[in-house]
Amino acid sequence: MRFMTFAAVVVFAALTAVAEDAAAQLKIAVVNSDAAIGQSEEFKTFRDALLEEFSEEQGEIQTLQEAIVALQQRIADERDVMAEAEMREVQKEIENKNLDLEFRGKKFEKDVNDRQVEFFQTMTPKFRAVVNDLIEIERYDFVLERRQLLFANMKHDITAKVTEKLNERFTEQQAQAGG
Repeated sequence: MRFMTFAAVVVFAALTAVAEDAAAQLKIAVVNSDAAIGQSEEFKTFRDALLEEFSEEQGEIQTLQEAIVALQQRIADERDVMAEAEMREVQKEIENKNLDLEFRGKKFEKDVNDRQVEFFQTMTPKFRAVVNDLIEIERYDFVLERRQLLFANMKHDITAKVTEKLNERFTEQQAQAGG
Protein backbone atom coordinates (compact mmCIF):
# COMPACT_ATOMS: atom_id res chain seq x y z
CA MET A 1 0.00 0.00 0.00
CA ARG A 2 2.80 2.40 0.90
CA PHE A 3 4.59 1.53 -2.31
CA MET A 4 1.48 2.42 -4.37
CA THR A 5 1.13 5.72 -2.55
CA PHE A 6 4.83 6.44 -3.02
CA ALA A 7 4.58 5.47 -6.70
CA ALA A 8 1.55 7.73 -7.18
CA VAL A 9 3.44 10.65 -5.60
CA VAL A 10 6.47 10.01 -7.82
CA VAL A 11 4.29 9.81 -10.96
CA PHE A 12 2.43 12.97 -9.94
CA ALA A 13 5.70 14.81 -9.31
CA ALA A 14 7.09 13.66 -12.65
CA LEU A 15 3.95 14.74 -14.50
CA THR A 16 4.02 18.10 -12.73
CA ALA A 17 7.66 18.61 -13.69
CA VAL A 18 6.93 17.68 -17.32
CA ALA A 19 3.91 19.99 -17.39
CA GLU A 20 5.92 22.85 -15.89
CA ASP A 21 8.72 22.25 -18.40
CA ALA A 22 6.23 22.25 -21.29
CA ALA A 23 4.59 25.42 -19.99
CA ALA A 24 7.98 27.06 -19.63
CA GLN A 25 8.69 26.35 -23.29
CA LEU A 26 5.40 27.81 -24.51
CA LYS A 27 5.34 31.55 -24.92
CA ILE A 28 1.82 32.85 -24.48
CA ALA A 29 0.55 36.41 -24.84
CA VAL A 30 -2.79 38.04 -24.18
CA VAL A 31 -4.05 41.20 -25.86
CA ASN A 32 -7.17 43.31 -25.50
CA SER A 33 -7.73 44.48 -29.07
CA ASP A 34 -10.33 47.11 -28.19
CA ALA A 35 -8.09 48.63 -25.53
CA ALA A 36 -5.00 48.52 -27.76
CA ILE A 37 -6.81 50.35 -30.54
CA GLY A 38 -8.83 52.59 -28.21
CA GLN A 39 -5.71 53.85 -26.42
CA SER A 40 -3.80 54.52 -29.63
CA GLU A 41 -2.94 57.99 -30.88
CA GLU A 42 -4.80 57.25 -34.10
CA PHE A 43 -7.99 56.62 -32.12
CA LYS A 44 -7.48 59.84 -30.14
CA THR A 45 -7.09 61.77 -33.39
CA PHE A 46 -10.20 60.06 -34.77
CA ARG A 47 -12.16 60.81 -31.59
CA ASP A 48 -11.20 64.50 -31.70
CA ALA A 49 -12.24 64.72 -35.36
CA LEU A 50 -15.49 62.91 -34.56
CA LEU A 51 -16.28 65.32 -31.73
CA GLU A 52 -15.66 68.24 -34.04
CA GLU A 53 -17.70 66.68 -36.85
CA PHE A 54 -20.71 66.07 -34.62
CA SER A 55 -20.40 69.16 -32.42
CA GLU A 56 -23.24 70.93 -34.21
CA GLU A 57 -25.63 68.01 -33.73
CA GLN A 58 -24.53 67.67 -30.12
CA GLY A 59 -25.17 71.39 -29.59
CA GLU A 60 -28.66 71.09 -31.09
CA ILE A 61 -29.44 68.17 -28.78
CA GLN A 62 -28.17 70.15 -25.78
CA THR A 63 -30.29 73.17 -26.80
CA LEU A 64 -33.35 70.93 -27.14
CA GLN A 65 -32.73 69.43 -23.68
CA GLU A 66 -32.43 72.91 -22.18
CA ALA A 67 -35.68 74.01 -23.87
CA ILE A 68 -37.49 71.00 -22.40
CA VAL A 69 -36.15 71.76 -18.92
CA ALA A 70 -37.18 75.41 -19.29
CA LEU A 71 -40.72 74.43 -20.31
CA GLN A 72 -40.96 71.97 -17.42
CA GLN A 73 -39.77 74.67 -15.05
CA ARG A 74 -42.33 77.08 -16.50
CA ILE A 75 -45.11 74.61 -15.75
CA ALA A 76 -43.78 74.10 -12.22
CA ASP A 77 -43.50 77.84 -11.59
CA GLU A 78 -46.76 78.96 -13.22
CA ARG A 79 -49.00 75.97 -12.56
CA ASP A 80 -51.29 77.93 -10.23
CA VAL A 81 -51.77 80.90 -12.57
CA MET A 82 -51.57 79.18 -15.96
CA ALA A 83 -54.79 78.65 -17.88
CA GLU A 84 -55.69 75.03 -18.56
CA ALA A 85 -55.47 75.54 -22.35
CA GLU A 86 -52.03 77.11 -22.01
CA MET A 87 -50.95 74.25 -19.72
CA ARG A 88 -52.02 71.68 -22.37
CA GLU A 89 -50.22 73.69 -25.05
CA VAL A 90 -46.97 73.76 -23.05
CA GLN A 91 -47.28 70.06 -22.21
CA LYS A 92 -47.86 69.28 -25.90
CA GLU A 93 -44.77 71.34 -26.76
CA ILE A 94 -42.75 69.38 -24.18
CA GLU A 95 -44.04 66.13 -25.65
CA ASN A 96 -43.11 67.20 -29.19
CA LYS A 97 -39.67 68.33 -28.08
CA ASN A 98 -39.15 65.03 -26.23
CA LEU A 99 -40.04 63.11 -29.39
CA ASP A 100 -37.67 65.29 -31.40
CA LEU A 101 -34.97 64.80 -28.76
CA GLU A 102 -35.45 61.03 -28.82
CA PHE A 103 -35.24 60.96 -32.63
CA ARG A 104 -32.18 63.22 -32.78
CA GLY A 105 -30.50 61.33 -29.93
CA LYS A 106 -30.97 57.96 -31.62
CA LYS A 107 -29.78 59.34 -34.95
CA PHE A 108 -26.76 60.91 -33.27
CA GLU A 109 -25.87 57.66 -31.47
CA LYS A 110 -26.30 55.66 -34.68
CA ASP A 111 -24.14 58.06 -36.70
CA VAL A 112 -21.38 58.08 -34.07
CA ASN A 113 -21.57 54.29 -33.65
CA ASP A 114 -21.41 53.76 -37.42
CA ARG A 115 -18.30 55.93 -37.63
CA GLN A 116 -16.66 54.08 -34.73
CA VAL A 117 -17.40 50.70 -36.32
CA GLU A 118 -15.95 51.99 -39.58
CA PHE A 119 -12.83 53.20 -37.75
CA PHE A 120 -12.31 49.90 -35.93
CA GLN A 121 -12.72 48.05 -39.24
CA THR A 122 -9.96 50.15 -40.78
CA MET A 123 -7.77 49.56 -37.71
CA THR A 124 -8.20 45.77 -37.69
CA PRO A 125 -5.61 45.08 -40.43
CA LYS A 126 -3.17 47.49 -38.75
CA PHE A 127 -3.75 45.76 -35.41
CA ARG A 128 -3.20 42.33 -36.94
CA ALA A 129 -0.01 43.47 -38.68
CA VAL A 130 1.38 44.78 -35.38
CA VAL A 131 0.45 41.56 -33.56
CA ASN A 132 2.05 39.50 -36.34
CA ASP A 133 5.23 41.58 -36.04
CA LEU A 134 5.29 41.00 -32.28
CA ILE A 135 4.72 37.27 -32.80
CA GLU A 136 7.79 37.15 -35.03
CA ILE A 137 9.95 39.35 -32.80
CA GLU A 138 8.95 37.83 -29.46
CA ARG A 139 8.41 34.27 -30.78
CA TYR A 140 4.97 33.81 -29.20
CA ASP A 141 3.35 30.39 -29.55
CA PHE A 142 -0.11 31.70 -28.72
CA VAL A 143 -1.65 35.17 -28.73
CA LEU A 144 -5.11 35.14 -27.18
CA GLU A 145 -7.83 37.80 -27.11
CA ARG A 146 -8.32 38.97 -23.50
CA ARG A 147 -12.11 39.05 -23.80
CA GLN A 148 -12.17 35.30 -24.45
CA LEU A 149 -10.41 34.40 -21.21
CA LEU A 150 -11.70 34.13 -17.69
CA PHE A 151 -8.27 34.88 -16.26
CA ALA A 152 -4.82 35.71 -17.54
CA ASN A 153 -1.81 36.75 -15.53
CA MET A 154 -0.90 40.34 -16.41
CA LYS A 155 2.68 39.29 -17.16
CA HIS A 156 1.32 37.81 -20.41
CA ASP A 157 -0.55 40.97 -21.44
CA ILE A 158 0.94 42.68 -24.50
CA THR A 159 -1.80 45.28 -24.99
CA ALA A 160 0.53 48.16 -24.12
CA LYS A 161 3.17 46.85 -26.55
CA VAL A 162 0.58 46.63 -29.31
CA THR A 163 -0.61 50.18 -28.61
CA GLU A 164 2.99 51.40 -28.62
CA LYS A 165 3.62 49.76 -32.02
CA LEU A 166 0.36 51.17 -33.41
CA ASN A 167 1.48 54.61 -32.24
CA GLU A 168 4.87 54.18 -33.90
CA ARG A 169 3.22 53.26 -37.19
CA PHE A 170 0.78 56.17 -36.92
CA THR A 171 3.65 58.59 -36.28
CA GLU A 172 5.50 57.21 -39.32
CA GLN A 173 2.34 57.53 -41.40
CA GLN A 174 1.86 61.14 -40.25
CA ALA A 175 5.50 61.95 -41.04
CA GLN A 176 5.18 60.48 -44.54
CA ALA A 177 1.96 62.37 -45.18
CA GLY A 178 3.45 65.63 -43.91
CA GLY A 179 6.82 65.47 -45.56
